[in-house]
Amino acid sequence: MSAATLENLVIIGSGPAGWSAATYAARAQLQPLVYEGAISEKNRMAGTLPLGQLALTSEVENYAGFPHGNLGAFLDSALPKERRMMMAPHEGHGVTGPELMELMRQQAVNFGTRIVTDDILKIDFSKRPFTLQPADGPPVLARCVIVATGASANWLGLPSEEKFKNRGVSACAVCDGALPRFRNKGLVVVGGGDSAVEEATYLSKFASTVHLVHRRDALRASKIMAQRAFDNPKIKVHFNTGLTEVLGDDTQGVTGVRLTSTVGPQQESTLDVAGVFLAIGHTPNTAFLDGQLELTPKKYIVWKKHFRTETSVEGVFAAGDVADDYYRQAISAAGTGCMSALDAERWLAHQAAH
Repeated sequence: MSAATLENLVIIGSGPAGWSAATYAARAQLQPLVYEGAISEKNRMAGTLPLGQLALTSEVENYAGFPHGNLGAFLDSALPKERRMMMAPHEGHGVTGPELMELMRQQAVNFGTRIVTDDILKIDFSKRPFTLQPADGPPVLARCVIVATGASANWLGLPSEEKFKNRGVSACAVCDGALPRFRNKGLVVVGGGDSAVEEATYLSKFASTVHLVHRRDALRASKIMAQRAFDNPKIKVHFNTGLTEVLGDDTQGVTGVRLTSTVGPQQESTLDVAGVFLAIGHTPNTAFLDGQLELTPKKYIVWKKHFRTETSVEGVFAAGDVADDYYRQAISAAGTGCMSALDAERWLAHQAAH
């Protein structure tokens, strides 16, 4: 790629939103170029490796079109051998996160999407065409850009938490809470805001007991949400308590947690639980934009028109969790990816006509 390369459409990000946008854009003959992110230790630690958050998820039971069944033969036929070889063998359940993302990626490729396995470090949105600076290689010019870089779940940073991710440790109750491993078992939710109470309430449908662990002496959740937690007989709130270690083994995954008092003498206790759900927020991956797009107070990209993916800069669109702090589901991200591609196609056609 030379420094003078001018692209119709560059898509930054490789989760459900990015691949959905790429598929629609490629079918519309826009010849999209996707920067899927670099494979690096920095991105691994930040949770921003290629294929997005779903690449860190085990079973995906709530994405339409993938009922339980043996998908192994389909995966073997649909994916290039060199990428299939890097994946875990399919074990006869519904689709997993990595499998779903590989299939989405391949569908975009099948229609002509080009992919660069690199990060975009900087963008200049001050003039068109826009200038994008990858980590490796010369700048790229783009008539139109779709930002689909997602959001990363906030974690406690415990080594034991990292060890048991996807083996009982999760940051999405709606994604994972109904899995058999959590049913009729004790579970822990860490957090004290509305999201934490929502996660605990949702999990109470499946768990025997949900332990809501909060570092302070009062929930940060709204009064009505806090009252829901107190009124739910399956939710037990632990105030002034921090989670200091996730306990488990290689066979069962999570088997318990170690808790420590955050006030007075640091007393320790343990709970026997099968799962730990972090509900301490998400961080949208917008820092590289350097303030050039309008963001919410929580740093999510602002959609400027109702039910459109337009941002504060004409010719720049946003899709998925980088702009959505409410639904945060794979299927809703894919939906806004479709919308962003259609918005980009129509915007480019309008520019060509004038």
